[in-house]
Amino acid sequence: MSRHEPWYVHAVLYVIIVVLAYVLIRVAILDPTEVIETEKYYKSESRARMLNLRQAQILYDDVNGKYTDNLDSLINFIKTDTTVQKKINGFDSLTQRSTNPFIDLVSGPFNPDSLYHAPRSLENYFMKIDTLIIPDTVIDRRGRVMRIDSTVTIGEHYFIKDPDGFGQIGDSLFNQALLNTASWE
Repeated sequence: MSRHEPWYVHAVLYVIIVVLAYVLIRVAILDPTEVIETEKYYKSESRARMLNLRQAQILYDDVNGKYTDNLDSLINFIKTDTTVQKKINGFDSLTQRSTNPFIDLVSGPFNPDSLYHAPRSLENYFMKIDTLIIPDTVIDRRGRVMRIDSTVTIGEHYFIKDPDGFGQIGDSLFNQALLNTASWE
C-alpha cells in the first residue's frame, strides 16, 4: 500500500524551489554586476573630474604664473576669467575643433561646480602645492657673513588626489617629471 502526499505539499515545495532559485541568481549574478557597474561609473566620473582639475590648474598657471591649492579660487577662476571663457567657447579653424580644454563628464556636460567633490563620497578633492624656501648666505672677502637671504617659491608643483582612491595627478610636490601626469595614464 503506497501513501500519496496531498497536491498542495508538492505545490508549496515547487514554489520554495523557484523562490530560492531566484534568490540565488539575484545574489550570485545580478547584484555583483550592479556593484561593478556602479564602481566603474564612480571611477570614470572621478577621473574625468580630476582631468578637468588638471586642465584648470594648467590654465591657472598660464595666467597667474603659479598653481593654487584653493579649490574655491580655482573654480571661481574657471567661471570668471576671460581667457578661460575664450578657450571654452573658442574654435580652431585650422583643425576644425573646439579649443575647450575640459572634457565632458560621464554624467553629462562639463560643469565647473562638479569639480568640488568626488562623486562617490562627495568629499572634496585633496589639492596641495609646494612651498620651497632656499636660503642663501652672502659672505664678504674676509669670510664674514654679510647677510642671509632666502628665496621663497610657492606654487611650482601641484598634487591632486581623489578621496575615494581612484587615482592622483602628480606624484609628489618636488618631481618635475610627473607634474601633470595622472596615475592611471
